[in-house]
Amino acid sequence: MTHPDPSVFRWPVRVYYEDTDAGGVVYHARYLNFCERARTEWLRARGWEQDALRDQQKVVFVVARASLEYRRPARFNDALTVTCEVERLRSAAIDFTQRVEHSADSSVLCEVSVRVVCVDTQTFRPKPIPEPILESFA
Repeated sequence: MTHPDPSVFRWPVRVYYEDTDAGGVVYHARYLNFCERARTEWLRARGWEQDALRDQQKVVFVVARASLEYRRPARFNDALTVTCEVERLRSAAIDFTQRVEHSADSSVLCEVSVRVVCVDTQTFRPKPIPEPILESFA
């Protein structure tokens, strides 16, 4: 039996009717929503709420780039798992690899590469990730 890699964060997602298109499969843009939820929960699991980052640290994380590769469709009521793994940590940005997997057999339905950038809440210009936040990522 193989055990999941503990460095890879996993978040469960259920496909709702509102996530599907007229063909009954998950609408392509919904995969971005699923990945956003997983990154939010990844951050929360490290002790950071996005509203607290905005109010106390005066930073927010914004998506600067996203690339998706679709492999198989997800359908209404499927149980999915969205993974979140840091590929590269920079002073003001984080590159993630994420996968949307079918929970029943762990088959990869969509692979996503995302770069988020830490920006100042006033200027929306890139800003180094504050040290306490960086420390929680280790």
